[in-house]
Amino acid sequence: MEVTAARRSFLCDIGMWADRTVLHEAASQGRALQLKELIESGASVNTVTVDNITPLHEACIKGHQICARMLLEAGAQVDVRTVHGSTPLCHACASGSLECAELLLQHGATVNPSLTALTASPLHEACIQGNVSLVKLMISSGAKLEAYDIYFGPPLHIACAKGHTDCVRVLLRAGANVNSVKFHETALHHAARVHAEDLIRLLVDFGANVYARDNMGSKPVDYTQASSPSHHCLRSYQSNPLSLQQLCRITVRRSLGTSASEVIGQMDISPRIRSYLQHCDRSVSLQRET
Repeated sequence: MEVTAARRSFLCDIGMWADRTVLHEAASQGRALQLKELIESGASVNTVTVDNITPLHEACIKGHQICARMLLEAGAQVDVRTVHGSTPLCHACASGSLECAELLLQHGATVNPSLTALTASPLHEACIQGNVSLVKLMISSGAKLEAYDIYFGPPLHIACAKGHTDCVRVLLRAGANVNSVKFHETALHHAARVHAEDLIRLLVDFGANVYARDNMGSKPVDYTQASSPSHHCLRSYQSNPLSLQQLCRITVRRSLGTSASEVIGQMDISPRIRSYLQHCDRSVSLQRET
């Protein structure tokens, strides 16, 4: 394969501007042997395309861990951004590649790159994909739970909009604000829109406000279909207050914020109470006052 004709017009600290090269192709296709030969022959691992995509971006968006490792060991810059603002870590999360994400973090990748109008954070990308392992990795690496994307809002919102209940549970247990808003819209509004009854119950269990109104003046129940399970679920919450037991749990976790799981785990209390406070006892259902 021949190198694509390059339009080299600007030299910066990440290499030359160029059209897509054979190095990009090798990384994108996962051709490790060819990539190795190109690197050994002196090809620049930081060559960028006209839209600032590097071979490392290509390897990560396709989940080619071996190629990504080779590029990093050869000096590829770990946090270079495309014209849209995406880093290789964003691409790794968008592709669902836990291996690439771990590798990038080991090489110092920034878990909270500044957001632009055209890109989402690595945590947002993981939530979009519904990849629980990546969500946990990003959170444990220090991802901001309330990072605000102009289109998606905080990660919790996009996880709810996509109906990824397991990701939502991880975010909430890590301390994500269940009542965070985007144009007065809450995560519960998104859950109502996708008619996810289990997600609605989970959010309310963590203290979601069933009476919250968006910028249209609509409550979550207004986005459900009459007679649907999600509609009946929200109507029930509106008519029946949470139990004192639930309210106490919500208050404790809210007061502890993002440190709730860590602090509760160190409390000298019974395992059953600790389990309840941590929302990890599946046998404990929502208790309703009658």
